[in-house]
Amino acid sequence: MSIAAERRSGRYVAADVEAERRVLGILIKHPETADTVMDRLRPEYFTDATYRRIYQIISQIYSQGGRITYTQIYTRLRKEMPSAEQVLIGITESFVSQVELIPSVNVIADKYGRRAILEAAQAIQEMVCVEDEMSLESCQAKAQELIFAATQTGGESDVKDLMEVLNKCYLRLLERQEGKKPYGLAVRFPEIDMLTTGFKNKDLIILAARPSMGKTALALNFAVNVAKRNIPVLIFSLEMDDVQIGDRVVLSELYDLRNKDDSIAVPSANYSMRLTEEQFEKVQGVYNRLFPLPIYIIDKRGITVGEIRSKARKVKAEHPDLGLVIIDYLQLIKPPTSTNKNWALVVGDIVREIRDLAGELDVPVILLSQLNRGVEQRENKKPMMSDLRDSGNIEEFADVVMFLYRDDYYYPDKARENGTEGHVEIIFAKQRKGPTGSANLKFIRDYTRFVEVTDRY
Repeated sequence: MSIAAERRSGRYVAADVEAERRVLGILIKHPETADTVMDRLRPEYFTDATYRRIYQIISQIYSQGGRITYTQIYTRLRKEMPSAEQVLIGITESFVSQVELIPSVNVIADKYGRRAILEAAQAIQEMVCVEDEMSLESCQAKAQELIFAATQTGGESDVKDLMEVLNKCYLRLLERQEGKKPYGLAVRFPEIDMLTTGFKNKDLIILAARPSMGKTALALNFAVNVAKRNIPVLIFSLEMDDVQIGDRVVLSELYDLRNKDDSIAVPSANYSMRLTEEQFEKVQGVYNRLFPLPIYIIDKRGITVGEIRSKARKVKAEHPDLGLVIIDYLQLIKPPTSTNKNWALVVGDIVREIRDLAGELDVPVILLSQLNRGVEQRENKKPMMSDLRDSGNIEEFADVVMFLYRDDYYYPDKARENGTEGHVEIIFAKQRKGPTGSANLKFIRDYTRFVEVTDRY
């Protein structure tokens, strides 16, 4: 009998036992991946009884805050299964790449969803054919109930009780207390990290400023500081190409090369020219330090939100520990071709979709944005929410809104007199999970480098 005929007869079972084995193998060999699985799969999603029991044990260890290990699983499994050792060896011995985890989870959830719909359909068929005494209204109500239940598969329930929520909060509290995991992603600028307690996963962070204020430079500084802790960073550059970004990163690191008299060993102007032998060796050293950094760059102009989502998902699959995504910048994202909406509404849709992407990838996303020209016409040039260019929805969907303001941008002579050249105020105009306020840095323009204002520490 063909698969199609089996499906029609109701005997076909949607399952992928190999996907179930892959997920268990990865969880046992790489227990740190459990966070990405536990809210997606439940034991009943597994069709193989042995695999179902193993996943149930893993879930119990995870929910109790224990460490998932081969020994822990074996100790519990052998009490009810004499062949526990052979089963676990079979699961873990075959090589499985972590990259296969999310696709395999998706397959298992998909198969379970299909089985749930099939079972609901069979139950409805039996009810209609057998229960002659049921009224039509009762049949319809029961059918709706069965179909609704079948379509609510896909992992964690949308309704969570307080105990469940507080249990998650407490586990994270313990991790922070033990120094295992900070609350948010630190970018290694103390004033910024103190205001934000680190950028939070799933958050959309808007970094906005007028042109040439330094927003791309600051975003790249964030990227390098994060990557130096071996946390992967993905950069979408819709304006500069990869070589321009690479040169900026190198220039920024050259600022740290100082001579005994505190002068910089490799002047920024010299980098784009022929260097002395000594300078060349110093620059080579910078390259060698930067080579291993897990920074991934996609430089494509005219890219759409759909393409950003697709490429980001691919990078996340290849690098599950992806920690930060940067998009430079909002106004260069290509809108959908077929839309009757005005530009402000289109921009609002783009921002909303990028925020959804941050939630899907479970990482903070920094979206750079231009400000409108209204700021130039005011006496007080400091940016405000109303200066966000193109759409009020930017403010609505953003979790954090940061503005850059430099006095020397508008009043260079005054800044020179006051000794505040390059001083930058990072204005946190909105923080959904923290206070508003300002941080202060100094922008070394020739090296596209932000540093602390040393006399403040």
